[in-house]
Amino acid sequence: MNNRRTFLKTMGGAATFTIVPAHILRSETAPSNQLTRALIGFGSIANSPMHLRQKETRLVAVCDPDRKHMEEGVRLGEQEAKGKVVGYRDFRDVLERKDVDVVHICTPPHWHGPISVYAAQAGKDVWCEKPMTRTIGEGKKVIDAVKSNGRMFRVNTWFRMYGNFYGFGTEVKPIRKVVQHNLLGGPLRAIIGEGQGFSLKFGWTGLVNVAPQPVPEHLDYNMWLGPAPYKPYHPHRVHENFRGYWDYDGGGLGDMGQHYLDPLQYILGKDEESPVRVDVDAPPQHPEIVGSFRRITMKYADGTEIVLDGDGSLKNEPFLNGPNGKLYPKMKSDIKDLDKILAGLPDPDAMNSSFLHSMKTRIPFPLNEDNAFRSCTLINLALVGLRANRGYDFDPVKFVCPNDPLINRFIDQPQRSPWTI
Repeated sequence: MNNRRTFLKTMGGAATFTIVPAHILRSETAPSNQLTRALIGFGSIANSPMHLRQKETRLVAVCDPDRKHMEEGVRLGEQEAKGKVVGYRDFRDVLERKDVDVVHICTPPHWHGPISVYAAQAGKDVWCEKPMTRTIGEGKKVIDAVKSNGRMFRVNTWFRMYGNFYGFGTEVKPIRKVVQHNLLGGPLRAIIGEGQGFSLKFGWTGLVNVAPQPVPEHLDYNMWLGPAPYKPYHPHRVHENFRGYWDYDGGGLGDMGQHYLDPLQYILGKDEESPVRVDVDAPPQHPEIVGSFRRITMKYADGTEIVLDGDGSLKNEPFLNGPNGKLYPKMKSDIKDLDKILAGLPDPDAMNSSFLHSMKTRIPFPLNEDNAFRSCTLINLALVGLRANRGYDFDPVKFVCPNDPLINRFIDQPQRSPWTI
């Protein structure tokens, strides 16, 4: 279609222009003057309270290159929206609609970066699934597109703001309070593993030496692949199992990493920093299939460490360990009367938890493109080291590995034409 070719040409040029918000174009005639959303990608995560059934905006469109997924999304969407929901197979058709205010990106991660960029350039706000992007290079481009086009952006994890922090057994707020008031001293060593209440989900893995199969007629496989390298179709590569392949995600760490590491980044006060060193202890990795690791350590310039415990050897260690004290799950600590001490100290600053508020006020969301990029960079630094099966130094300002072409190729990977951003 000509309009798609024109769209791609404009997006590829990365032009900066002013977009009049759709709710202004619609004037006051929209039902309840409610902002509208579209779901791009309709797998299991899209069919959730955060996307299909969230009530802050009105659903008007669902898109998926699998016709069966798209049709199911429309059926369920119309039940929820109590009105017309239009189905699409190509996300570019969604972005051309002037009456869509925000897109929810519920695709596999290899599409998160490109669609976020295209959506921002088309004047849409973006609610993106985790991880924010599959590579560090894509994340930098998302930041550029969001800022240059004046968009609001959030990643779909919320634990820095509210909710029980997985197996740790408490919200993030009191943990941040401990660190903010330097009760443990520093630098700190933080451990993420089963013993601290966080599952790394090594069950996500792909298949090797499988015979190619015919592409089902209901699936636009070329669109599903998008910027990922072309590989012959096999049903295990798509839909429920994509996380086990490097081309599309990073296994359990890609699946859960931003849920765990974004709150930790906030707890440690590292929203504006990234590590300078990554070390890896893992079996050799298959070039296509995500494997497991024993331990990955990331160190900041000030000596703060984040340790990912893959083999459970640190299961009895504290979540946070500092020179002045330790903090375990359920807020257990070797600091005497910690609860009483915390009760007498100021709380961390309150955070807005409504993306609708950010969309209406144009005040950035707490987990915006900058903070989300930094926490997603933690995931991608670990995965780069895992793929290379070795440690490396990292420049947290230029976001490169000095004098290391292999590591840098993983940090900013090529994308299949025409989806280069």
